[in-house]
Amino acid sequence: MQSAWQPTCSVEILHLRARLLTNIRAFFSARAVLEVETPLLSRTIGTDPQLAFFATDYDLPPKSYRLFLQTSPEFAMKRLLAAGCGSIYQICKAFRNGEGGRFHNPEFTLLEWYRVGFTLPQLMDEIAELIQSLFAAEQVELASVQRTSYQAIFQQYTGLDALVFSYENYCSYALTHELPEAVTLCEHDHALWLDVLFSHKVQPYLTGDVLYLVYGYPACQSSLARINADDARITDRVELFINGVELGNGFYELTDAVEQNQRFDDEISIRRQQNSAHVVKDDRLIAALEEGLPDCSGIAIGLDRLLMLLSKTAFIDEVQSFSICRA
Repeated sequence: MQSAWQPTCSVEILHLRARLLTNIRAFFSARAVLEVETPLLSRTIGTDPQLAFFATDYDLPPKSYRLFLQTSPEFAMKRLLAAGCGSIYQICKAFRNGEGGRFHNPEFTLLEWYRVGFTLPQLMDEIAELIQSLFAAEQVELASVQRTSYQAIFQQYTGLDALVFSYENYCSYALTHELPEAVTLCEHDHALWLDVLFSHKVQPYLTGDVLYLVYGYPACQSSLARINADDARITDRVELFINGVELGNGFYELTDAVEQNQRFDDEISIRRQQNSAHVVKDDRLIAALEEGLPDCSGIAIGLDRLLMLLSKTAFIDEVQSFSICRA
């Protein structure tokens, strides 16, 4: 049994992580995408009702300031985009409170990048190129890349329409497919129903050493993505899956300051209803959007989970030098 001072991963995994970071940097350098750094501590934090955060006090006598460890570098990176930096990427730590388990550690490593002038399909092309190159570098099989709409894959595995909410149909499905708790948990919340049904009845089937790019998420799960110009029922959003593991979440980015401000307010209202921790809205991001965010697409990918797939390990602890249990 290992002593508590020892790392939770092997030396071989440390080398694998180092190669992965080198290969990612080479990939973006070849495409003239600028590497940047943004603060991990900030006076504001995201408003997503599903995320919890870490807060700390910055004491600078005679004043004290409340600061937050960032759940993602997204807002600061968008401020750089608005300042005219062009396409950028970042490899950094991110922090999310209350998360733990096979695929979760409260401190983890993100790769996040933004491509100015890219549509979502163009970003999806680049995602596929990056993932394929990283798997090839480690001689790990990646059988194919498959693109599918959320509506199509949801229909395939549940028989339900993800874009048209029917409480009766969703309840009936849950009761006949061993998910009775979803009826009480989700009630009339369409977005929550989709989260539960997708994670239990769709995601486990996205296997076979295939990179799945699932796009066209329902508008009720809009997050920070634009509403699709041709179909207001969906957003220009994509998520990545390999062997049932969610790797990343990307958007054709919302640039409308008024709409973004309203979404923040809506999420803050939901947080109040849930009695979640108070958040401070990022008015500096809103100001950047008012100044003008260039048309762009961006994505964040969890590198620890990617390392799990490349090393064929079962737990996130096995790819981190010191997971929270030994930090």
